[in-house]
Amino acid sequence: MHSLDIIRAFAGTGGDWVIHLLVLSSVLALGVIIERVIVLRRCGAAQAAPLPEAALAAWRKGDPAAALNALAGQPLAAEAAGALAAAAPAGPAEAEQALQEAMNRARWRLERRMTLLGTLGNNAPFVGLLGTVLGVVRAFRDLAQSGGGAETVMRGLSEALVATAVGILVAIPCVAAYNLLTRAASVRLAAAETAGRRLISARWPSGA
Repeated sequence: MHSLDIIRAFAGTGGDWVIHLLVLSSVLALGVIIERVIVLRRCGAAQAAPLPEAALAAWRKGDPAAALNALAGQPLAAEAAGALAAAAPAGPAEAEQALQEAMNRARWRLERRMTLLGTLGNNAPFVGLLGTVLGVVRAFRDLAQSGGGAETVMRGLSEALVATAVGILVAIPCVAAYNLLTRAASVRLAAAETAGRRLISARWPSGA
């Protein structure tokens, strides 16, 4: 089959399958949003909490276990403190490296699957537009084959525009969720990194 014939056959399929694809994508996006919200809730409060003075005091006394207990309500900060406690005997440079590695692991955990939401938010309208274009092509093809009037064309066009509307409806919540979840992850990561650096400063005030 000639490549032009393949293109014509594809164009004649209409945009119904595009709508189905968008609906499935929206279900997938909803699952990702719910899963991300659960992960963020497990990582602590939505607002950055100050580092408890009890944790600082225990850390200055060289009691990392007590410091970790004081950070029980801040899982990411406790994770950073745990990494620092393991690297503390090697000195401040190793502790700084351990903190950075812990934050990288936390960032990967919090931002996992976020690319999917961003991709759907950016491309769903274009996928819907593709469905509309295919629907318009099919409407004119049906018109040419049946010899109908303007009513046939308008009905086909109205059905074709549904794909664009569905694409926009899928994109809006994906973009909103992506922005909100990214912001929530950034707040938690920044708070945890700040807590870790305060612990480093408390252990090695001069950086030595």
